[in-house]
Amino acid sequence: MPQHDYIELHQKRFGKRLDTEERARKKAARQPHELAEKAQNLKGLKAKMFNKERFKEKALMKKQMLAHEEKDIEVNVEDVKDGAVPTYLLDREQQQQSKVLTNMLKQKRQEKAGKWDVPIAKVKQMSEGEMFQVIESGKRKQKSWKRRINKVCFVPETFTRKPPKFERYIRPTGLRFKKANVTHPELKTTFSLPLLGVKKNPQSALYTTLGVITKGTVLEVNVSELGLVTQTGKVIWSKYAQVTNNPELDGCINATLLV
Repeated sequence: MPQHDYIELHQKRFGKRLDTEERARKKAARQPHELAEKAQNLKGLKAKMFNKERFKEKALMKKQMLAHEEKDIEVNVEDVKDGAVPTYLLDREQQQQSKVLTNMLKQKRQEKAGKWDVPIAKVKQMSEGEMFQVIESGKRKQKSWKRRINKVCFVPETFTRKPPKFERYIRPTGLRFKKANVTHPELKTTFSLPLLGVKKNPQSALYTTLGVITKGTVLEVNVSELGLVTQTGKVIWSKYAQVTNNPELDGCINATLLV
């Protein structure tokens, strides 16, 4: 079938049907019923895609309705009293306090985004051969899809291993660490703190999900023992720290607290 504008060409030559407007009106009137029938009968992935499109349409419609409502609002202007201050000058007295608030918000956003002055900015890239060891499995040693991790890693307490048949990445028990020696840069003191998780491994996102700890990795540590408190008086339970040594060579994790 040709993919050209043959319909438009035919309409130019011979015009439209006499009942075109009536047919278009009836089609528009049938559309809500067809949509309702689709919504009731569709299943699986098609239903998900259909509902997603409908949700977008409804959200757009609500936004348009709200915009129209805002336009129609009538504002009653009261008589201006003597000595009245305009609205843009009302916040002048609380200027200092607002500055403090904005600084706190900026600091919180920076912490969330993970923008710290880390001790180790650049990290040497590791090859996959250095990180993993290929393990051959199966009756005749033909399958080589399993990998054993050669580096130190963190595993949460709730972790349970998959059955050997389905386990792709093997983390040896001897290389699993639960504590790290964290140095506070301002106090110049080192504490042995329990690990809560691996925030980011600069080598790869895969190593972050596996909990592999190498030089330059940002860890989340439990600092409840240090007694750190926020400006509002709340106790800080966890903070981030960056690993400054090679744990697999030293046999321990040395890290610096990111203040």
